[in-house]
Amino acid sequence: MKLQSKGKHRLWIAAAVAAVLALAGVGAAYHWGLIPRKSYTAADFGIQTAVSPVDYNGNGSDDYADLLKGAKKDAKNHPRYDGSYYEGGYPPEDIGVCTDLVWRAFREAGYALKDMVDADIQNRPEAYPHIEKRDSNIDFRRVTNLHIFFSEYGQSLTTDVAKIDAWQPGDIVIFGANEHVGIISDKRNAVGQPYVLHNGGQLIREEDILSEKKVTGHFRFDASGIPEEVLKPFE
Repeated sequence: MKLQSKGKHRLWIAAAVAAVLALAGVGAAYHWGLIPRKSYTAADFGIQTAVSPVDYNGNGSDDYADLLKGAKKDAKNHPRYDGSYYEGGYPPEDIGVCTDLVWRAFREAGYALKDMVDADIQNRPEAYPHIEKRDSNIDFRRVTNLHIFFSEYGQSLTTDVAKIDAWQPGDIVIFGANEHVGIISDKRNAVGQPYVLHNGGQLIREEDILSEKKVTGHFRFDASGIPEEVLKPFE
């Protein structure tokens, strides 16, 4: 009888452990987006989606819509996370880091973000005191440099993630001490906070992470207020 009781006790413990592990697995899968979550749109919260006054590449779609489209393309393409140096600057389409998603988003709107950052570093070296020697092959792939560039040529907006109407698709968001950068999505969570399109090497590239990381920069690129000489078309 005692052996039988011990056997049942062990089975109960094993079942309890299995249940805990299963719940942990479900929780992890949900957290990492492997289990689809219900998402919402700006309209669900009475928020009007911002429309750029500029259609730089003349494709009939405004800049903000193009930035969103380009970021989604990179997220769907799912490039392998790799920050290797490349002659010419641009990595292959199947390789990239967080900054590569950003310049690819700008490429969709017709802008050569690489050339714009390179020119700004050359014209305003005092704004980039950390750069001892310019290198056009890599400078545009540094979050610090993008932060400086967008601080000058982007509309600086709130970093308060609770002000949900201030966050719009195509906005640029920077996290931490220039640790990471992404593009704001048109998808929102249950409280109206937008998802972020980004590449940190994670499985799902469009995530509900805005409130999980410290936001240190939030910018909107409105080319209508930027000197013409700053803007460079992607050739």
